[in-house]
Amino acid sequence: MVFDSPQAAAIRLGYGLSPLTPPPPSPEALLQGIAASTRTGAEAVSTAQAQKRALRLNELRKARDSGEAAKEEFQAYNVENSRLTVRDLQRRLARAVEDPTGFGERLAQFWSDHFTVRPDGVQTNALAMAFHDEAIRPHINGRFEDLFFAADTHPMMLVYLNQNTSRGPNSQMARRRAEKAFGLNENLAREAMELHSLGVGAPYTQRDVRELAELMTGLSYSAKDGFSYRPQIAEPGAETVLGKSYGGKGPGELRDIRAAFRDIARRPETAQFVSRKLAVHFVSDSPSPELVDAMAATWRDTNGQLPQVYRVMLTHPETMASLRAKVRQPFDLMVAGFRALGVTGDQVRHLDFPNLPGLTANHMMLMGQPWLRPTGPDGWAEGPEAWIEPQLLAARISWAMRAPRNLVPQLPDPRELLDTALGDTRSDQLAWAVPKAESQAEGVALVLASNDFNRR
Repeated sequence: MVFDSPQAAAIRLGYGLSPLTPPPPSPEALLQGIAASTRTGAEAVSTAQAQKRALRLNELRKARDSGEAAKEEFQAYNVENSRLTVRDLQRRLARAVEDPTGFGERLAQFWSDHFTVRPDGVQTNALAMAFHDEAIRPHINGRFEDLFFAADTHPMMLVYLNQNTSRGPNSQMARRRAEKAFGLNENLAREAMELHSLGVGAPYTQRDVRELAELMTGLSYSAKDGFSYRPQIAEPGAETVLGKSYGGKGPGELRDIRAAFRDIARRPETAQFVSRKLAVHFVSDSPSPELVDAMAATWRDTNGQLPQVYRVMLTHPETMASLRAKVRQPFDLMVAGFRALGVTGDQVRHLDFPNLPGLTANHMMLMGQPWLRPTGPDGWAEGPEAWIEPQLLAARISWAMRAPRNLVPQLPDPRELLDTALGDTRSDQLAWAVPKAESQAEGVALVLASNDFNRR
């Protein structure tokens, strides 16, 4: 199978067109390109590195009152760590800009949003970067159950959803220190079922949430001790989740949690819920039941082999029949703009402070998507009402006016940019308007701020 319009496929399923790379000719080209996005490389951040940063920051914080030099060292290191969110945006922009098809990087962003985390201060900024590199990227081309387990047991997720405060009511620690009144925290178990797998309305009960929360009580992370499974804080005995029993043959083990996540990942409700979420992101805010059912059927048949589910979506007639059904989120828009202007990944990597935030993160914040700062664990909204408001539209227009002249040494001819950015998908109205722009800058802005370019 080949795409009738490879240019439309690049816009719909990737990050748009670029003069530096040809558009994907087929669904197979998109699927083959995913592998590159599973690799991390030299820019990757590990949990161990994040742990060292947090320990060093605490060390410098304690010593800052010992003299002016110590105070300055703490302030410098604190600023360095506070800038990591912008650095994370920069590296993800660079990878998305240089991804030949864009589909792999789109998936990396989709799954990071599906398993939303939010750092709670400079001490966890690096840990949020490690989450993306360790829990998301390596698993986007494999089985959902492995991605699910890696994401929901990663230290950043434990910190974000307060799993570190959870103690089994009958655990060894709770019995030894009864005066502390240790309690069970259900946040992670609830989001694992409600947002990450089964979905709202699936046939699970509060009892299932509590039993899964008890099963997960051994999970722990701190900057001092790192990640571990601690049987002494785990609820003893077997736990029954959705009718199946886990553990109970001695102290709890991490493999009991993995088994529960595997079974939840393979349930038909998970196949239906996550397949629909994929279709909503890539195809339409209201995908047809036929598309979702086809994806979910393949999920069930393959036990959640994600590449096979992607293949069904990419080859379904509905996917390419609904061009511009979706509004580009700010990250998507920014990447598409960089690509259309011919900006390379290395050019993005070479941006630096103090100019870097003004070219990237500040614009995204004004457009309604502050980086690594979603409002809740359900991530960023998909519907157009979240992104198309007067103030947010004004920010998009401002970005279209200002960003190009600061990113490329010479603005392109607007008529050439129209062809480069939109190809055979451009509307007649835009093709008529662009040559009539009063200046080169206004013509470029007209393309990047247009409805054609802001939708995919």
